Amino acid sequence: MSTNIITQAGHEALKQELDYLWREKRPDTTRKVTWAASLGDRSENADYQYNKKLLREIDRRVRYLRKRLEDVRVVAYSPEQEGRVFFGAWVEIENEAGETKKFRVVGYDEIYGRNDYISIDSPMARALLKKEVGDEVVVQTPSGEVLWWINEVFYEK
Repeated sequence: MSTNIITQAGHEALKQELDYLWREKRPDTTRKVTWAASLGDRSENADYQYNKKLLREIDRRVRYLRKRLEDVRVVAYSPEQEGRVFFGAWVEIENEAGETKKFRVVGYDEIYGRNDYISIDSPMARALLKKEVGDEVVVQTPSGEVLWWINEVFYEK
């Protein structure tokens, strides 16, 4: 079960995706299905089969986005968070080998397609919550415990 919170930017991105799918992609695909259906035999019509499948996928995603946008709660930046890791924070960490990572702690819906975002529900984010610059953080991984230090914490305002 994922946490039902999202950043303002993430919420806007979901709304934009829904708007695009509903106002542009779906009507365009519907036109293609109608055109392909007018050609006759649908059983061997690749355009019809493909666009009909695409239409089902669009409808499924539209339903999901509508439900998700109702369920999520936008969490805005608060000045009290400054200097500590909370939802929406950008964090830079470093391990004993000198390897650094930089990412943002966000909601489940925001991580896809982004290598610089991690879910608030991930073991790394859970370990970092409420910590501040200079703190040591022990993260449980499948290969054992890993020690990290927090180099930087900042927020987009």
